[in-house]
Amino acid sequence: MSADLLVTGAEWLITLDRERRIIRNGAVAISGGRIVAVGKSAKLAAAYPDASHVSARGMVVTPGLVDSHIHTTFQMSRGLADEVGSKQFLFERMYPYEAALDEEDALASIRLCVLELLKNGVTTFIDAGNYQPRLTAEVAGAAGMRCVVARSSFDVATSAMGALPPSFIETTDQALARAEEVVQKLHGTHDGRVQAWFQFRGLNNSTDRLIVELKRLADRYGVGVQTHACFARDTMESSLAKHGVTEIERLARLGVLGPNVLLIHVGWATDEELELLRRHDVKCVAAPSSSLHNAYGNIAHGHIPELLEAGVTVGLGSDHASSGVVDLCQEMFLVAGGYKEVRTNASVLPPERVLEMATVNGARCAQRAGEIGALEVGRRADLVLFDTARAEWQPLYNPVANLVYSATGRSVDTVIVDGRALVEGGRALTLDEGAIIEEARRRAPGILVKTKLADLVAPKWPVV
Repeated sequence: MSADLLVTGAEWLITLDRERRIIRNGAVAISGGRIVAVGKSAKLAAAYPDASHVSARGMVVTPGLVDSHIHTTFQMSRGLADEVGSKQFLFERMYPYEAALDEEDALASIRLCVLELLKNGVTTFIDAGNYQPRLTAEVAGAAGMRCVVARSSFDVATSAMGALPPSFIETTDQALARAEEVVQKLHGTHDGRVQAWFQFRGLNNSTDRLIVELKRLADRYGVGVQTHACFARDTMESSLAKHGVTEIERLARLGVLGPNVLLIHVGWATDEELELLRRHDVKCVAAPSSSLHNAYGNIAHGHIPELLEAGVTVGLGSDHASSGVVDLCQEMFLVAGGYKEVRTNASVLPPERVLEMATVNGARCAQRAGEIGALEVGRRADLVLFDTARAEWQPLYNPVANLVYSATGRSVDTVIVDGRALVEGGRALTLDEGAIIEEARRRAPGILVKTKLADLVAPKWPVV
């Protein structure tokens, strides 16, 4: 088989293949957007002499990173929800912020988010659900990335957590019809790189009927369904008070747990719920920066190491810019370091396991196992080249350890999706960085006025 592109000369090629091989002076041959060979540079250069070359000399090469949970429309909320707990975060800050966005605000936020994800090595992301899934699909699709989009669904206006903004409120039938329309129109678009799923935003603002019917639709269309679950003590107590069972137990009672279900956070899951996750092959996502920023307790009370040991697929997500970090490399450090600290056990979550969360596990979370997440023959050619000629990468004894413990997304040099370079030399090729940042700066003051949060988020020290 011929190849049209050869990424060659990688100092360390971390394949994440079945044997978890790391190849010195490695290369990847690509044809038609798929990987056709992985091996030593000299051998592949001889086998594919006519291919165009991308030099990875002095670089660490990995599969494209998968951010399994990100709110793209929350990117313009950075700094609007600091030092608040779960109820305040949602009902006094983020829901009012989201309700205040017009279409142009949302578009500016999505563009800014996609830019930050891409420059930090993310080639696939799962949007957490919003009211502008078409815009998310258009921006990511045009940029050349892979993504999952979904429309947010609520049908309970008030819960023990608080009341939703009026613009969020809809009937069960409206929520189902609008969610199905998104899947019908967007799933498989942009050459199949964009997929559309179903989502109910949170269990406490969703009726049993909405949950059951969304899962039925997901099964019918062969796609996933996602929700936030067990992310705070408040949500657990609210579920117990209203339904008499905890959140995942409620889903089990409704018969909706399964391999195409993605649950975010699961930090307050009980032992019984952890067993339900394992038994039903439910996919989960850890979002460490979000929990650390808002003191949810997902690391202090969570069981991510145990879920992984039990064979449960757990991906990694940056969640939103509200928590400051939209960088999966930093999320890898936070989840590894966080669990080491609270368990006082330095061997918990070694870097190899954490990198799996950001790659092969992310592929499973996105329902794309076998297609992305590893550098293997037959998979899509999604690669990240990290520049190691930087202080944070040296000395370089173990590339997996450096990637998790010292590197950040700022060391990304090149990002390739489907054999096409989207970032080169640290600069985005398919997005206008300057225009995106300028538009974000221009729109920020208006968003601050519309949210009415200016006094709450102003600097605590005098501004002169």
